[in-house]
Amino acid sequence: MPARRVPLLLIGAFIALYLIWGSTYLAIRIGVESWPPLLMAGIRFVVAGALMYGFLRWRGVPNPSWQEWKSAAAIGFLLLSCGNGGVTLAEDLGVASGVAALAVATVPLFALLLGLIWGQRTTRLEWSGILLGLVGIGLLNLGSNLQASPLGAVLIIFAAAAWSFGSMWSKNLKLPAGPMASAVEMLAGGVALLAGSLLSGERMVAAPTAAGWGALVYLIVFGSIIAFSSYLYLLKNVRPAAATSYAYVNPVVAVLLGIGFAGETVGIEEGLAMLVIIGAVVLIGLPQWRERKEEQVRKAQGLQEQTN
Repeated sequence: MPARRVPLLLIGAFIALYLIWGSTYLAIRIGVESWPPLLMAGIRFVVAGALMYGFLRWRGVPNPSWQEWKSAAAIGFLLLSCGNGGVTLAEDLGVASGVAALAVATVPLFALLLGLIWGQRTTRLEWSGILLGLVGIGLLNLGSNLQASPLGAVLIIFAAAAWSFGSMWSKNLKLPAGPMASAVEMLAGGVALLAGSLLSGERMVAAPTAAGWGALVYLIVFGSIIAFSSYLYLLKNVRPAAATSYAYVNPVVAVLLGIGFAGETVGIEEGLAMLVIIGAVVLIGLPQWRERKEEQVRKAQGLQEQTN
């Protein structure tokens, strides 16, 4: 039988997820040179969330219930206010964009550990990935980049843990359907970031540069709206392990962009940490690929038996 053609939209979604989400770390690095970190992150998500929410309501998507608003607000706070906000603050403190992306790649490790709270079973292969990932985190912290900014290192690890906890908790909450969940989460997370900016006394000391405005617009349009939409599309059309494969592609993209366009450097420890952490994420993803493949085989066998 002839092989099925891969839809161009599917290819475009993967490219968007790998390149855009990998490039947002550099965009954040450029943006915080003109904007206070919490203010920039808050504007990014409030504008992106408002645009998505307005578009969905215009298309006839019903307004979420009060319970859905509360649940989405809680997840938005964890994922965007704590997760993305922590990354933005860390980069403002001097953590290189590539190193920030590499630390965030530990999200699947935290997700497995936190999954134990909800009774999720962990295989031996996944435990091996967790242990290998912890070694990678140790190597990452031995590098000069995070040693020069201890607070930045704490914020990055906190951001990864908050994103993981929010992701796991979201499976047990009643959230708005489809893209409306992302819209509400961005609105709620953005408002919390703006409140944090106000309470922390952030102030604009000068008008943003053209690069600063460009970074903000890029983060709103590409980093939030297009990348999130691509992620949702992939979750519906490919295996979860494939959709989440950005976790070990984004760090490589971010490191290369940081070296090429921001003059960042990566030491031996950080280079080894990249290999170890990416290897750990691959180990964690293998059981997902195996389960999906076995499920497909069972379904194919069932269909064949029905046909016979």
